[in-house]
Amino acid sequence: MPENFSNAISRRQVLKGGLMLAGGLAVLGSRRGWAADERSARWAFLSDTHIPADTENNYRGFYPYRNLEKVLPQVAACSPKGLVITGDLARLTGEVGDYDNLSKLLSPLTEERPAYLALGNHDNLANFQKVFAKPSGERQSVKKKHVLAVDAGPVRFLLLDSLLATNLTGGLLGKAQRAWLEGYLKGGGDTPTILFFHHTLGDADGDLLDANRLFDIIRPARAVKAVVFGHSHAYGFTELDGIHLINLPATAYTFGKAQPVGWVEARLSAEGAELVLHAIAGNTEIDGQTKTLRWR
Repeated sequence: MPENFSNAISRRQVLKGGLMLAGGLAVLGSRRGWAADERSARWAFLSDTHIPADTENNYRGFYPYRNLEKVLPQVAACSPKGLVITGDLARLTGEVGDYDNLSKLLSPLTEERPAYLALGNHDNLANFQKVFAKPSGERQSVKKKHVLAVDAGPVRFLLLDSLLATNLTGGLLGKAQRAWLEGYLKGGGDTPTILFFHHTLGDADGDLLDANRLFDIIRPARAVKAVVFGHSHAYGFTELDGIHLINLPATAYTFGKAQPVGWVEARLSAEGAELVLHAIAGNTEIDGQTKTLRWR
């Protein structure tokens, strides 16, 4: 592990930080009302939908199709500017039928607002593109990668592609995508920027394998304020070199009783963010809890 990463916080600690909520260590407050104004924008953040072609497919007693069917009206009721899903859109191997059902579920919402979709290790780029031929967002020219830039009001989103191979747990941005990102950030001005991708930042073979190289790029890029990801089916927060690391809960299912199933409502401004958890299953005792972040 490169010394410049490990001196700040080890990749194992980063992953542990993403799981802090399970141990009650994350500092969260009660939800408070949000008044809309021109300096902020409301967004919905989701991850790990795992939508199957068979709507009755289930895992550990959770039904991914039903869960997203329940979540999306909640999202619509909050009237967000749009939503982002950070990968593992499909159940296991990224079948066309999985994406057909995802498109069907999203359609009522996307008639009113955009949905920006990233890819995870259970996705398949070719099959995804068959169904989502014209995805929302400004598509970037990175070979064999699904990369988007999004004007998100007071902030900017960059959706990166950490899919290495379908149904292989580990993830990789790769040299070409990292080079694109470095060039984009150098020419992109100082608009507060949030990166989205699927994989966690731990040190296991199933995490983002080029996380060190990613941080070599974004550490000096002061516009980058936060990184949002999923993959672990766990909800939590940590920080590295002033960059907030936000691990979203899954909407499909959990791997343990301490974790929620649900989504995150985000109010974003040029100064920071307020994030509210909406838990529909799993650990629902923490439903409505709020995390306030200040950008570096």
